[in-house]
Amino acid sequence: MPTVAVDKADLFERLGREYTTDEFDRLCFEYGLELDEDTTEEVQEAIKKGLPAERPQLKIEVPANRYDLLCIEGISRVLKVFLGKAESPQYRFIYPPGGEDNLLTVHVHPDTQRVRPLFACAILRNLKFTPRSYASFIDLQDKLHQNIGRRRWLVSVGTHDLDAIEPPFRYEARDPEAIKFVPLTKNEAYTAKELMSVYENDKHLAKYLPIIRDAPVYPIIYDQKDRVLSFPPIINSEHSKISLNTRNVFIDVTATDDTKLQIVVNIVATMFSEYCEEPFTIEPCKIVLPDGSTRISPDIAPRTVIARASYINSCTSLSLSMASIAELLARMSLSPNVSPDSDEIAVTVPCTRPDIFHEVDIIEDVAVAYGFNNLPDIFPQTSTVAQPLPISRLVDIIRREWAMAGWVEGMPLTLCSHEENFAFMNRSDPGNLAVKIANPKTLEFQVVRTSLLPGLLKTIRENRSHPLPIRLFELSDVVFKDTTQERQARNERHAAAVWCSKTAGFEVVHGLLDRAMRMLEVPRIGKGDKDKPRGYYIVEGDDPAYFPGRAATIYYRSPPTIQATLNNVKEAAVSRDTVIGTLGALHPSVLANFEINYPCSALEFNVEVFLKKRS
Repeated sequence: MPTVAVDKADLFERLGREYTTDEFDRLCFEYGLELDEDTTEEVQEAIKKGLPAERPQLKIEVPANRYDLLCIEGISRVLKVFLGKAESPQYRFIYPPGGEDNLLTVHVHPDTQRVRPLFACAILRNLKFTPRSYASFIDLQDKLHQNIGRRRWLVSVGTHDLDAIEPPFRYEARDPEAIKFVPLTKNEAYTAKELMSVYENDKHLAKYLPIIRDAPVYPIIYDQKDRVLSFPPIINSEHSKISLNTRNVFIDVTATDDTKLQIVVNIVATMFSEYCEEPFTIEPCKIVLPDGSTRISPDIAPRTVIARASYINSCTSLSLSMASIAELLARMSLSPNVSPDSDEIAVTVPCTRPDIFHEVDIIEDVAVAYGFNNLPDIFPQTSTVAQPLPISRLVDIIRREWAMAGWVEGMPLTLCSHEENFAFMNRSDPGNLAVKIANPKTLEFQVVRTSLLPGLLKTIRENRSHPLPIRLFELSDVVFKDTTQERQARNERHAAAVWCSKTAGFEVVHGLLDRAMRMLEVPRIGKGDKDKPRGYYIVEGDDPAYFPGRAATIYYRSPPTIQATLNNVKEAAVSRDTVIGTLGALHPSVLANFEINYPCSALEFNVEVFLKKRS
């Protein structure tokens, strides 16, 4: 969860009283927050030693989806309402002289669709910043960048001194060489392409350069006189920078996700609208989209969520009246509208609460306001006995037997690199087999594994110093694409084992397979035994992961599902033979790919086929 550091004295002044550390910790707990640290003692120690020290701070952990709590303004606002010391603020638009026709206009150029297509903005008029509120304003932007903005990949915010620029503004996308301006804290102008080199070693900005570095065009915001406001998502212009003396602030937000765009512009505007001459007022802007249509930004209209009093009481085991529920919701900065003739409560949700999606979120807020510790302790009305899934019971049979045979169970990660899953195993990627991660953070986690063997081989590689033989097994899921499933993928439980020693040990893994089948009561049969209704057999295989001539394919013949004559059984036997796995001595190139210097034999097969026929 994000941790927000707030000035202790400032927060207590906003709340109207002093709290001890324990008292404030209890208050945070009641609201669903957590006091992580109070730096008062550290500050006092530093002062005693004559060291420089900041004012005491409270470090508060807030829920990841409560973006309105990422600054002292939001935290103090909700706690005052929770304590009954203030009413929930009503955010409203304030229009310039001349009304909606005179709104500040931003024109969005069609080329922005190629790089960062979404734009929103807002204006805060007649602000009065103090050093602490100014620092909080900057810090909130940074926290939104790191949190919901995913380090500016999804959303980035720019703030500008509106008195230093001249509307209307233009949000465009241009060739990097055609963009030139003086960036923040610099004294000379650079092209956008030059800035990529200038900030390459910058501790703060270098991590954002890959967001647009390879884009054909770069996003840029101009005013009427072609002066640059911002080069999103990298840096603002020195010309439009804000300061403690700034009175009117223009907020621009660019994004690739519309939902997050609206959340961020609303949070920044509403949190600091309290410093406006008319508190909690925001001046909207008119955005002209590439297709010629217009919209007003930001959208601060509240939403309505319907909650049922009977459902709230059933989930919380309470017997609250409609009036009591309404009172609790009001403490959570929500506006309930109770109908005397209905069980339903129309809850008005402000734009600062994007975390509320559903009726259950309303129930959670009722429970928080009532106090989780005050909820009654009752026994469940239904009695259930937990038991393992059938597939887990089946797998435990093999796990127990292989462990008693002296094998060690490994637990590698489910994700692996594309190379490890395919190229390292001498296997080709058909394109419709593996589930791929859309935006992997590292090359190690690109796909969901389709085989257990790469993970086992990596485990052996990291344990090469252990005495031989190394006997390792795993019983876990692999994942395959499957368009017949609603989620377009399916899990499949596999069993796999690898033997690593000075000799290949094909006979060892073969014996391990036989032992597992014996415990599953699956008889061994021959391929030509058509009169056998059920069993398994192996034939020479050609899997490129194994050494040629030292590989086998495992077949399983499932029992017939209908009563049939002996002749029918013989005719249908071969059609019921399905490939369930492979075993053999691993190819030397596979071992070289995993940096293993000793011969290995491996075994892998699907366990679920036995479950289906045993159930």
